[in-house]
Amino acid sequence: MSKPRPEGHRILVVDDEVNLRKLLGALLRREGYTVRLAEDGVEGLACFGAEPFDVVLTDLRMPNLDGMGLLRALLERDAHLPVIVITAHGTVDTAVEALKIGAFDFITKPYDKDELTAVVAKAIATRRLSDQAPRATESGGGAATGRFGLIGAAPAMQKVFDIVSKVAATPSTVLITGESGTGKELIAKALHTHSDRADKPFIRVNCAAIPDTLIESELFGYEKGAFTGAATNKPGRFELADKGTLFLDEIGEISTEMQVKLLRAIQESEFERVGGITTHRVEVRLVTATNRDLAQQVKDGHFRDDLFYRLNVVPIHLPPLRDRLEDIPTLVKHILARYAVRLGRTIDGVSDAALEVLRGYHWPGNIRELENVLERTLLFCEGPRIEAEDLPAELRNGSSDPRMSVAIPGVGVTGLKDAVKMTTQRLEREMIEQALDATGGNVTRAAKTLEISRKSLQTKMKELGLREP
Repeated sequence: MSKPRPEGHRILVVDDEVNLRKLLGALLRREGYTVRLAEDGVEGLACFGAEPFDVVLTDLRMPNLDGMGLLRALLERDAHLPVIVITAHGTVDTAVEALKIGAFDFITKPYDKDELTAVVAKAIATRRLSDQAPRATESGGGAATGRFGLIGAAPAMQKVFDIVSKVAATPSTVLITGESGTGKELIAKALHTHSDRADKPFIRVNCAAIPDTLIESELFGYEKGAFTGAATNKPGRFELADKGTLFLDEIGEISTEMQVKLLRAIQESEFERVGGITTHRVEVRLVTATNRDLAQQVKDGHFRDDLFYRLNVVPIHLPPLRDRLEDIPTLVKHILARYAVRLGRTIDGVSDAALEVLRGYHWPGNIRELENVLERTLLFCEGPRIEAEDLPAELRNGSSDPRMSVAIPGVGVTGLKDAVKMTTQRLEREMIEQALDATGGNVTRAAKTLEISRKSLQTKMKELGLREP
């Protein structure tokens, strides 16, 4: 897996040691990141409230507000934010506790430069993938929205809820399948929070964000000296999830070699850390997810059949948004309420005509695409409510039951991918044009509105032909 491009990624470094703080800042800037420095948790929290960040690095021991307090406060504001804690050798146990309550990873002082940059790159990749996952299906619950705090009155979602209610309290392994953006992680969380493990760790790993060379140490941990940069013993995600739930997202991305080691860990409930000889035993409830057809991958020889059968004890398939269109009004209401607060806007909802447009679109990006469309529309909507004409043109032009277009003979997977790519480019073009119009053509202000770097915006404008090469 290639290292994510640092361009446009923002990192907040929080440490009360001025020299270490400046050193970390200089190192990350040399890697190409935009860095902001804060001297303690209070200042760090203020920085986070004032501007967006992709990753936060924080020391554990600080005056005023320590790293654990900052971690909890940050995760309350953004549950998907990767927070990396920095710890001295004597406080590794505290760092492990931080991982159990939601920290992304930890590094020890004195840190290894290669380890630090690798952990940050992994955090950036995970953040990028989590940004593609839906969040709007989380709600306060109630009969009108569904069950388990998830939105879904459609029959297809009710079937999902029925399975969750039957298996949540069991230790059975669950495989969640569905297209990208359907909310697989939300179902995994529901399985955990409605089980007798709810007070134990919920540890998630996005397998697609971790290079093949690092996935073993990520899952099983490593011993000091196992490889360059292994300055101390480090537990893996299986150990951290002991007595709790381990959620492996994008399980179809792991290599065949790693599948063998994972199978053994599942079968025997034991493993050895990388570079170690001591066998560790754990009791973990395993939940996995994928947007791939694992049964087909087994037939093609890309996924082990014995591992597939171990993972597929209880299958849960999440329907795409186009198969649960009756949920769109409730989803829209919930998403708009959240973004209205975030953007400081007052909105009276959407018109019936706009709802019809939203129901008529096929939503290849599912709930996440719905979120993006509504956020962008709300940002530029000037009336008291969203009208049909406020929605992107590609939605209005494609509102005549586009599900039929998926079944047109002669349009295969490649054709669909090309169509999705073209739709995405049209969305990007319209969003950029609206931002430029709203800022009088000021690229810097438009980039700030779109929450990307000026250089990224210029690159995208050139790619879409919005300025002279």
